[in-house]
Amino acid sequence: MKYHELQVSSSKNGKRVGRGIAAGQGKTAGRGTKGQMARTGAKRKPGFEGGQNPLMQRLPKLPGFTSKRIPAEVVYTGQLDAISAKIIDTAVLAEAGLVSSAHVVVKLLVKGDVTKKHDVKLQNASAAAIEALQKAGGSFEKVARVARVATRKKED
Repeated sequence: MKYHELQVSSSKNGKRVGRGIAAGQGKTAGRGTKGQMARTGAKRKPGFEGGQNPLMQRLPKLPGFTSKRIPAEVVYTGQLDAISAKIIDTAVLAEAGLVSSAHVVVKLLVKGDVTKKHDVKLQNASAAAIEALQKAGGSFEKVARVARVATRKKED
């Protein structure tokens, strides 16, 4: 038999804790003395810091923190009738001046009535807005945000 032909399992038996002082892991069995983690069934939720505000909750409160989330711009159902295009997307809304750019996240909300049939392709819409569109004979399709085209910087 050669060394590379040995059949060895990678698992190792755990220590038998709490078997007396001489066993090395007796009495408190490596748990220390008292406290939450010394008790049976002890567990804390991930990120818990003993009542101190956890790191992921402290971070947004720190000075200089900027959120990377792109805020959604809002368009209302009452504004759709002013647009003559059959298919309404972010490019059409930007052209009409309802949103700042064709590359933003847009959410459709209910405010005003929809009288014309519109096929809307946006990133988000409330359930009531979708219902209002369908009642007018239109439809809603959820699409991804239009990404900006990457441009190379000029090299001098």
